[in-house]
Amino acid sequence: MQNLLSLITFLPLIGAVVLLVFLRGDDEDAQNNAKLLALFTTTATFLLSLFVLFGFDPSDTGFQFVEETAWIGGLTYKLGVDGISVLFVMLTTFLMPITIGACWTVKERVKEYMVAFLILETFMLGVFVALDLVLFYVFFEGSLIPMFLIIGIWGGKDRIYAAFKFFLYTFFGSVFMLVAMIAMYMDAGTTDIPTLLTHQFSSEPVRILGLTVMGGAQLLLFLAFFASFAVKMPMWPVHTWLPDAHVQAPTAGSVILAAILLKMGGYGFLRFSVPMFPVATDMMQDFVFLLSVIAVIYTSLVALMQEDMKKLIAYSSVAHMGFVTMGIFAANQQGIDGAIFQMISHGFISGALFLIVGVIYDRMHTRDIAAYGGLVLRMPVYALVFMLFTMANVGLPGTSGFVGEFLTLAGAFQVSTWAAFGAAIGVILSAGYALWLYRRVVFGDLIKESLRSISDMDRREKALFAPLVAATLILGVYPALVLDVIGPTVAALIENYELALAEAGVRLAQN
Repeated sequence: MQNLLSLITFLPLIGAVVLLVFLRGDDEDAQNNAKLLALFTTTATFLLSLFVLFGFDPSDTGFQFVEETAWIGGLTYKLGVDGISVLFVMLTTFLMPITIGACWTVKERVKEYMVAFLILETFMLGVFVALDLVLFYVFFEGSLIPMFLIIGIWGGKDRIYAAFKFFLYTFFGSVFMLVAMIAMYMDAGTTDIPTLLTHQFSSEPVRILGLTVMGGAQLLLFLAFFASFAVKMPMWPVHTWLPDAHVQAPTAGSVILAAILLKMGGYGFLRFSVPMFPVATDMMQDFVFLLSVIAVIYTSLVALMQEDMKKLIAYSSVAHMGFVTMGIFAANQQGIDGAIFQMISHGFISGALFLIVGVIYDRMHTRDIAAYGGLVLRMPVYALVFMLFTMANVGLPGTSGFVGEFLTLAGAFQVSTWAAFGAAIGVILSAGYALWLYRRVVFGDLIKESLRSISDMDRREKALFAPLVAATLILGVYPALVLDVIGPTVAALIENYELALAEAGVRLAQN
């Protein structure tokens, strides 16, 4: 099917335009129609994306379903997917209908709320399919706007502070990336990402302000991209915007923020940093390992001290992203396979955990851990679902959370035993804060009078969790569904990375 990726990418935007132009009024019927149209649009987008998944050939390590059209001024509109990006497209389209389903309790400015999520989906999909630097940057930065509005308009009492903190942190880092993209264009003469993947940026030492910079242009470009992707992940110590954003964001906003938006940073490392700047990646490996281990241990300890459920899960996300960066910069098959698997798995698990918080917040309008206790007596189905995703978050074998953590640790161990050991401590700490949260909320006596009339999950809520439960368990026992798709592409990436390092070593020896 021609222009399939364009149709998938821009179908949510078309749905948003239809909502804005044709839907009138703000009564209950109009609100329900807005939700139904958004649900229909996101479901149709997911069904279309299945054609990409089933038509994708994992043995072909190049880009597939490529679309290319010349733009004004020599710019190019170019889309395509490889073994890495195709799964992030699927993750996005899979989670969006669930996210819209979680918006059913929203009563204020519903049409605008649905429009914001539909526009956000187009930007997120665009990031994963863009094969041109300019196009990638437009989608990457464009995603900030609808999320800024979602937090700032429909968030909690400190939503304005959290929205601006989120926007300024992520936008500031991306300014450096824009400068680097301009420099790449001046050096390579193109903004075409597949061409840039084969271009050798100079790694010869350069002098700047009287100082010799080892790694040359590669290191400078790497650091510029690193400033953007590290904030997006987010890595320690530029992670402080995330807990505030999660706490203030509405439930659906937290789901998308944790499940998809954070993955843009990891995807950026895989698409740009490792393949385009291999010498700089190798130079920065120990530094990234150090930041990753600190993130895993420090944010796990901070999570143990939280009294707000959302903030605890937010710090948990930072810790789990530490495994991702560690796996990516291990730059071997197990490490990168594990990092990608961890991002996909974390999308299901973290999304489900924020939905779990949303279920009881809709009933009690508080996220304080101390406000709950003994919910198993009134909400047995809720307790069962909560237990499954708590175990998956800990990395229990048989769940998808185990596979990602195990592979990243195995990959890191081949390169740095101290990094693998430090991250393994984080695994133990994750069991501490996750089980502590579950015990405080679910177990114990039902002594709080306000909880005696609380009701278990209804059919809509059970339907939202069903696909997430299935995905978490299926990938836990049959990870080949992901690994077989990404394996050849990751192998080619590592082969090119090692070849580039070898060639750089030869040039350095000759000089």
